[in-house]
Amino acid sequence: MIDVRSLTKRYGSTVAVDGLSFEVRRGQVTGFLGPNGAGKSTTMRMILGLDRPSEGTALIDGTPYGELRNPLRKVGALLDAKAVHGGRSARDHLLCLAQSNGIPASRVAEVLALTGLTAVARRRAGGFSLGMSQRLGIAAALLGDPEILLFDEPVNGLDPEGILWIRTLMRDLAAEGRAVFVSSHLMSEMAQTADHLVVIGRGRLIADTGVDEFIGRSSQAYVRVRAPRLPELARVLGGNGGPNGAGTRVEVSLHGDHLRVTGMGAEAVGEAAAGAGLALHELTPVAPSLEAAYMELTQDSAEYTGARA
Repeated sequence: MIDVRSLTKRYGSTVAVDGLSFEVRRGQVTGFLGPNGAGKSTTMRMILGLDRPSEGTALIDGTPYGELRNPLRKVGALLDAKAVHGGRSARDHLLCLAQSNGIPASRVAEVLALTGLTAVARRRAGGFSLGMSQRLGIAAALLGDPEILLFDEPVNGLDPEGILWIRTLMRDLAAEGRAVFVSSHLMSEMAQTADHLVVIGRGRLIADTGVDEFIGRSSQAYVRVRAPRLPELARVLGGNGGPNGAGTRVEVSLHGDHLRVTGMGAEAVGEAAAGAGLALHELTPVAPSLEAAYMELTQDSAEYTGARA
């Protein structure tokens, strides 16, 4: 387990990470989300002992990474796919890591096969594409058969087949009881891969929750309604702030051949229409996507935003 407590990192007057506390548990994929500049990479570097915290702790099963006796057997990580000696072959790069960590040389062939690099094992890593470099970085992370894995943007440069492969790999690793901690900007991938989310913005924790619970926080859920008398139905639904005068704020908007209704559930919409004698052709609850929930909940935490056209 990764246990982060009150983790803080300052660079002069700049606070990159501000009092973060969370856990990454075994048996699940934990997605690490946040806008550019939120402090995700800095947090991962502190977990791996590459940066020293200004305050707080980051422990691996109760031990700082720097005090682990055989770190690659405990923790595997991919932070920078290009952090490889360009003159070495993929095989030699992995063999050096194996020899320096007491890992059998036979494991090198296993991870090369697992990551699809056997055919290019003797090619120089400096000539690899970004996607191939990502696979080599993942092979290095898996080399010690570790219990805990950290991946920073692992799908960068991968083609669709590669993205499906890494998604399946992370799910399989978690199913084996390992802790998998992965940062990504691809919300569609996180929606299909992660069990749990840690979301930060401006170095601070925004959410530490399951994927479904995080999406449920979004106000962008709505009910799609099609009916032959849309204008009249819109007046009925938005007329009194909610069914039975409950005071719930209801918003109704027309989108071509249907209405979008927020603030009122599908059952309440159906009852209101029935009470007004209005027929319905469609009544569909639409849940927000992870991307929509993420954009809504982090909109005030983005460091870099472009102007709208």
